[in-house]
Amino acid sequence: MLQVRALSGIPEVTPGADLVEMIADAAADTLEDGDIVVVTSKIVSKAEGRIVRADDRDDAITAETVRVVATRTSETGHVTRIVQNRLGIVSAAAGVDASNTPEGTVLLLPEDPDASARALAAGLRARLGVRVGVIVSDTLGRAWRDGQIDHAIGAAGVHVFEDLRGGTDAEGRPLIVTMPCVADELAAAADLVKGKASRLPVAVVRGRADLVGDLDLPGARSIVRSLDRDMFRLGTDEAYAEGFAAGGAAANPSSSAQRERSVT
Repeated sequence: MLQVRALSGIPEVTPGADLVEMIADAAADTLEDGDIVVVTSKIVSKAEGRIVRADDRDDAITAETVRVVATRTSETGHVTRIVQNRLGIVSAAAGVDASNTPEGTVLLLPEDPDASARALAAGLRARLGVRVGVIVSDTLGRAWRDGQIDHAIGAAGVHVFEDLRGGTDAEGRPLIVTMPCVADELAAAADLVKGKASRLPVAVVRGRADLVGDLDLPGARSIVRSLDRDMFRLGTDEAYAEGFAAGGAAANPSSSAQRERSVT
């Protein structure tokens, strides 16, 4: 049976805070071998001092962006940017968060969420003597569906995929591509008890000890699909514009050559 519970009693996190100590104290010796601790990325970022001065959030988003996927302007003039950040994650606003931070500051994602998860998992294992896994979660939107859910952006000591390929379904048919991203499923389940404004940033999932393993298991970075396998690397309008420009250049090669000569 799967059990998910939030840990209460974790105080406001400030730069330099010892999250291992905070989580261990909140757990009050209730963690067991095989438990999976899901930690909201926001408190990891705060503890790591990822709070930066930024009166203009757009500037911070630009600094964290390595590739623009799509940009849309609403009827009210609000600009939404879907971008790939330096972690390889495609999301709105590069994961830059302006909520629950001091005025004039924004919160960036952890520098290396997998490394953050490993440090937490190693610390909890050493302090409490229990073999736990750790997932660092963040809220992301989803292509083709409205709303947001929590996803795993960092992981340690836990299998992020459950590889069912090579097995059979209930009817005996072979499973060819079935590989559930259990890290994302666990992150979403944990968010049901953590909530967004309840100040419960950590949850414990019990009942999937089979997913807990060594600290050197592939982390959440392995979930990010490589660009060469991304069938939707651009927004619709952006892909159309790119194709239109390429088609125009192919239809008028002399014009393209003239432009190149003028540049050089």
